Amino acid sequence: MTKREAILPADRHALYDVHGYSAAIRSGDLLFVSGQVGSRHDGSPEPDYSQQVERAFENLKAVLAAAGATLDDIVDVTTFHTDPEKQFDILLPIKNRYFDTKPYPNWTAVGVNWLAGFDFEIKVIARIPAAQ
Repeated sequence: MTKREAILPADRHALYDVHGYSAAIRSGDLLFVSGQVGSRHDGSPEPDYSQQVERAFENLKAVLAAAGATLDDIVDVTTFHTDPEKQFDILLPIKNRYFDTKPYPNWTAVGVNWLAGFDFEIKVIARIPAAQ
């Protein structure tokens, strides 16, 4: 059995310790990234929705980088939205900038009524590239 390894971005350990979870878990060559939100370094939400989405993607990139992966290594995406009908027109152009190359990863979008003060969350599964 492969032992799981916690992955934490360099500057955000305290936030994960406070809430009792890992930013990501590496198991073999798979990386399971916890939901990333548009939080500032102190953990507070970015108030502007488009900036919150941008920050969530940047937080995701930081977690991936800590494991030696990039957005191109993502195979599965789940996003959570507090008001999908109103938010998708803002979200899609941002998402399309980050995922701009085919084949795109799988994507499941889920409408929710609570995200702890946030309006967008993204969690992914990625395959960590083999060391060259």
